[in-house]
Amino acid sequence: MLAFYENRKNDFSVRDCRVIPKRLNCSAHLHYHIELVFMLEGTTPAFADTEQCLIEAGDAFIAFPNQIHRYESAAPERHVLLIINPNLMPDLVSIFTNAVPRKNVIKGIANDPEIIHLYEMLISEVADERYAKTMQQGYLLALFSRLLSKIELTETSSSESHSLKSVISYCMQNYQNELSLSILERELHISKYYISHLFSDKLLIGFNEYINSLRISYACHYLRHSSRPVTEIASLVGFNTARTFNRAFVKQTGTTPSEYRRAAKTIKEEKT
Repeated sequence: MLAFYENRKNDFSVRDCRVIPKRLNCSAHLHYHIELVFMLEGTTPAFADTEQCLIEAGDAFIAFPNQIHRYESAAPERHVLLIINPNLMPDLVSIFTNAVPRKNVIKGIANDPEIIHLYEMLISEVADERYAKTMQQGYLLALFSRLLSKIELTETSSSESHSLKSVISYCMQNYQNELSLSILERELHISKYYISHLFSDKLLIGFNEYINSLRISYACHYLRHSSRPVTEIASLVGFNTARTFNRAFVKQTGTTPSEYRRAAKTIKEEKT
């Protein structure tokens, strides 16, 4: 199953289709974020890695970070789609990065009054912007703690999918350091030629392009949520020079780091 690696730019996003139904349909992809679907009306076939499942009304579907997934909806449904950076929940990151669900569908959980309440609070407006992020993290922790209590987790077998996850996991944990196919071969005991094959065949992206994409994703977070100088951020996310960072950033986002920061600041000010 071919899959695209998505470089998600936002830490948290919601698509609520309760009013106007939409199809839940997309090709195979993976990303560092958690993807969560609450199905309210309708039925959608879904795939997680190589396993097929059916999301029915009242169910939830969850894809863990770097788990290849796709949907094949035939008609519009009423659903809620959340995509969340696991770093927003530091207490749970190790769970999301070291295991996968034995079953990605949680039956009937979308009808749970506690789940509904936590979701409504999560997306509700916060009167005092100073506490918005803290409240968001609190409701995310509560929501996913409830969900995880309903999920049986398992270690991934030593298959091609597991090798890919091991490589991606290592890259995410070491993106600030020097990374190359030779380094991964030495550290993970996986042939560098096989690693190269995994990226080109499964993710349709070259290894170096993936590393740049990963580093730029973290850089975007720092640009939005910190006042660190651009040169410091470049070094922090693993680029040797500011010039290399700028070139990679423009290629990934179509704008310079400084322009990205100004645009993010303008959007934030307009919301206040």
